[in-house]
Amino acid sequence: MPVVQPPCPCSTTMADTAMLCSEACFGYQVDLHKDLAPAQQAPEYWPDIVMRPILSGLASPVLSAPDASSPASTDGAEAALGMLRAKLDMIDDALHDLLIQRAETVRSIATTKSGVSIRPGREAAIIRRLLGRHRGQFPEQTIIRIWRELFAGSNSMQRNFTISVCDSDDGSAAMTQIAREHFGALTPLRIYGSPAQAIADVSSGQTMVAVVPAPVDDESPRAAWWTALLHHDAPRIHIVARLPVWSTRPEGAPRTDAMAVAAIAPDPSGDDRALLGLEIASDISRARLTQMLINAGFSVGNTILRRIPGADDAHVLADVAGFVEDSDPRLAALTPLLRPPVVLGCYAVPVRSSQAGNAA
Repeated sequence: MPVVQPPCPCSTTMADTAMLCSEACFGYQVDLHKDLAPAQQAPEYWPDIVMRPILSGLASPVLSAPDASSPASTDGAEAALGMLRAKLDMIDDALHDLLIQRAETVRSIATTKSGVSIRPGREAAIIRRLLGRHRGQFPEQTIIRIWRELFAGSNSMQRNFTISVCDSDDGSAAMTQIAREHFGALTPLRIYGSPAQAIADVSSGQTMVAVVPAPVDDESPRAAWWTALLHHDAPRIHIVARLPVWSTRPEGAPRTDAMAVAAIAPDPSGDDRALLGLEIASDISRARLTQMLINAGFSVGNTILRRIPGADDAHVLADVAGFVEDSDPRLAALTPLLRPPVVLGCYAVPVRSSQAGNAA
């Protein structure tokens, strides 16, 4: 099989075996498994070869299947593998260059703003946008994992980024695993046995976010951490994310849900739900409570009604559709309440992957 070194429009030398321009500006569509006629080896032949600019700057030579009866088939297969591996190396280098550029942009953002370095709503919107344009066989859940690590790296560049986690003592470490999935495998964690301890770290500024179990009916007073958010203590703590952010779970992943709380206001993702904290008379039924929310204009999901034995009041956590702010006029329409309603936070609706179980 002859070795041909055609000229390239960028005036760089073509690789002898890979047939790829070292600057990767064009890709020659040639058949590596056929001998070239003498005329084809002449320099004037190559301008007639079809060239295709590659948008990403990576060449994509067209290869034909080797003829098994040809003595050159083994050499041709090795050459083809060499070309593909060279292309992968070039893609990796290009990806690394883009990561460097991304980090430089993150650094520029950090120098032009102050305060909050995390925006859970924007992160969710970015992931949805990427999944919307994704194609091919690469697993969607792996796309999510890659960008979750990118977000974690960016957050660590902007400030000391540490997470407090409330985990159970059953040995499963489910909350810890969920926290690492969302906030990065290498992000420092502080593990506590109660939600109050984890949230106290956020209030004192020792950690940026606390990951705590999602509220459920019939939870103990110690576990009902969300009732403390009904009071506007300084700094005000909000629920800013529901974890995990993708609803399809691979085998072996925790099946439990968690909430991320932080001393920041939540930001919208474009597809959100809000959590409202209410204090009502203890004799109000769940059905009446739901109707109160509907009458005020809310689309109601799950509601948690926590009655305190011997008390005249009850605490409510209502999950409603949409991004709700303190100024929402529907809040004033909620009646009867013992105290004004409180927006405890908002979270992006978890992503549903179409490639279930394909996480890397």
